[in-house]
Order: sequence, then structure tokens, then C-alpha cells
Amino acid sequence: MTTTESVLKVRGGKPLKGEITVRGAKNFVSKALVATLLGSEGESTLSNVPRIRDVGVVKRMLKLHGVTVTTNESKDVMTMNAQKVVNGEIKEIAQLAGASRIPILFCGPLLHRLGEAYIPDLGGCKIGDRPIDYHFGALRQFGAEIEKMEGAVRILAPDEGLKGAKIALEYPSVGTTEQVLLTAVLAKGVTELSNAAVEPEIIDLIAVLQKMGAIINVQTDRVIKIEGVDSLKGYNHTSLSDRIEAASWGCAALATGGDIFVRGADQLSMMAFLNVFRKIGGGFDIVEEGIRFYHPGGDLKSIAFETDVHPGFMTDWQQPLVVALTQAKGHSIVHETVYENRFGFTQALRDMGAQIQVYSDCLGSSACRFGARNFRHSAVINGPTQLKPKHIVVPDLRGGFSHLIAALAADGESLVEGIDLIDRGYENFGDKLEALGADVTYVQGSSSAGA
Repeated sequence: MTTTESVLKVRGGKPLKGEITVRGAKNFVSKALVATLLGSEGESTLSNVPRIRDVGVVKRMLKLHGVTVTTNESKDVMTMNAQKVVNGEIKEIAQLAGASRIPILFCGPLLHRLGEAYIPDLGGCKIGDRPIDYHFGALRQFGAEIEKMEGAVRILAPDEGLKGAKIALEYPSVGTTEQVLLTAVLAKGVTELSNAAVEPEIIDLIAVLQKMGAIINVQTDRVIKIEGVDSLKGYNHTSLSDRIEAASWGCAALATGGDIFVRGADQLSMMAFLNVFRKIGGGFDIVEEGIRFYHPGGDLKSIAFETDVHPGFMTDWQQPLVVALTQAKGHSIVHETVYENRFGFTQALRDMGAQIQVYSDCLGSSACRFGARNFRHSAVINGPTQLKPKHIVVPDLRGGFSHLIAALAADGESLVEGIDLIDRGYENFGDKLEALGADVTYVQGSSSAGA
């Protein structure tokens, strides 16, 4: 099924049933591809690579910087050779950066390989504050100099090279933890990172870097120590599966009263999600090849939970689950503690008939960092409600897939506009919808989102 058009016509009200496959995690694969810049010897081979737009962005950026990239799509394998690295044209980088925030992670590797890096204005999902100042602050601690230019930033390494540092994060940011890892592995001396993120995708990135020759020790209490080495080589690695996509399809099964086997879904990385899924009343069966998610019949149960950094309930699981909670009996409470503006997507659900109220109060077990800042970061969902079809405009990647689930659950015909945003993180989702029996059709784009 083609995805060149930006509007999807969805005739909902049918349970999704069948089997789909999830491949490598978007939040890991792009970072592993960036890590290839550090390997001055040999080739790097990454398997289980999903065919999504963000991977294409990183692939083109690597090529702009002189990396040779070959792809075997039939086997989902990419091979990279980064023995010769060059500075990319800033205008060409900027054209790609609008679709992704990944260019900021090129800084550390390029500083080691070239002594400088240029970063344009960055794009990404509009779900909250993701200041690149955290990244620049970490780079400065390694000795980098930051020069602001019109529409871009130039980062310079000192003549003596980057040096290890003792870095304490205010919040266990995934992006800043990745920045530190990609920079510290070739910095002189030891780097100690405290309050680090320890998500499964972070651990898989550490595994890649260790294969390349890095020395990294993950200690207790979110402390990671990195001993800088003189050089790194290529790697051969298979990506962990995408736990966000797997959970999204699980929520789709629950919201539509369906039954979906998600081949490639991994229990270990999804334990927090599976616990909540079970408390709501969802059914799942775990086998070696994947996880079957299904609605067992009867009423779904309301629940109270909050998002958190790993090993807590992942923020990217929250949005599709909220759609499923519109079908649960009673009042459900969700406290979002990772991104302050992640409930913006609920307006479209309210337009479809969902009873959702958002609050600036912390409706969780304890106060969070957003509680005193007037962000609407808690939600109360009252169900069950029959969702009505509507014309929806996709706001961001995860919110967009959640809107798609709502359209599939609604009885009638919806138009979901801006569907191409979902290509960033969900591989061949149109074909997967067809495989699950969804009644969907791509149509020409629209310029408005009327009722």
C-alpha cells in the first residue's frame, strides 16, 4: 500500500485481528547508526533495521559526512564504512534536520573525527521542551567550544582533544545520556555520568559501543563510567525490537476488541506495560517469537498510573493506552511526568466523544517537576464511551498513531490527515493495517480539518 498521500480514510468499528511483525527499535537504530562514525577501522553491520523515515534521514546524513552505506532491504541489514569522514554541507544537513533531532548526536563523533561539527536548527515532535542546551552543556564539560551562527551552531574541539568529565544530569534524559556515551568513549580519561537514563535502548547502544572497543561500566543508582580509548572499530549487531510499536499494536487490539499477534515483541523490555495491560483486563500470551495481545471479552477496568523513566511506565506507551482507556469502565487517572505537553492529543479524542479532562495538578503518587509550572500533565478518562468518526489532523508521531487507533475503534468513517508523520516510527503501518483486516484507504491530502 502506498503512503505518498497524507490522508487516510478509516472505516472503523471492526476488531483488528491477525499477525504483524515489529523490527528494530526506532529509538535505538538511529543512535547505533550514528555510532558508526566512531569506527575508524573496519565496517559496521546492523541487522533488524526497520524501514522508517527516521532511519532514512540518518542514512542520508551519514552519506553527507562521507560514510559509505549499503542496504540489503530483503534482510533488513545495513553496512557502513566510516574510515573516511568529512564535514557535510550545512545547507544539506539543515534540509534533513527538519524531520529529525538526530543531528545533535553527530556532535561527539564528529568532534573526535574532524575536530568540529555544525548543527542546524532542529525539528522533531512538539510534545514538550527538549532543549538542546542539555547537549551543549554536556559537550562543554568535555572541553568543546560552542559558537552560535545564523540558523546553525558550530562546535569545536580543543587542540588537545576532548577530555573526560564528571557529569550530573538534572533529569535522566535519554538524549543527553546518548550524547555523553557517544562523546566519552574516545575522550581522554574517565567520564562519570550520574543520574543517567538506563532504558533498554541505552543498554543496547552501550553493547554496540563495547563491541567497537569501548570500556563502559553501568553501575547502580544510574551511574555510568566510561574509560576513554584511543580508537574504535566497526561492529556487528542485531537491534532489539521496538517496544513502543509493539505496545501500540497491543493497545489497538484492546481498543477495537481485537486479537493481534505481534511477532518480534519482547517481554523483558515491556514488563511495565504488560503489568498495566493486564490490570486493565487485557489478555496476552507470551511465546518465544512474540506476544499475542487480545481483548478477552467483558468490561475493561479503569486504572491509575503514571509515566516515568525506565524501569517505569514509558511515556510513549501512554498515548495509545489512553485511547484504550476510553473503553474501560470507570475513571482512569494518568499522570505524565516525562513530557509536560503530551496530553495535547486528547483534544481530538474529546471531539470524537471521549470524556477526558486534563489538569495541571499532579494526580499521581507524588508531586513531579511539572506540578508547580501550570502544565496540564494529568488526565482523567471516564468510560466506556463510543467514539464517533471525525476528521483528525495528526499532531506528532505517537499522538498520530493514537488518533489512528481511535479512528479504527470509532463506528463510521474518519479522515486522518498528516498520516505521513507516522512513517517516522512505524514501518509499513498501512500494509500492517490491511493484514489485520482494517478498512483503510489512502486519499489525496486536504488543507483543512473540518468536522
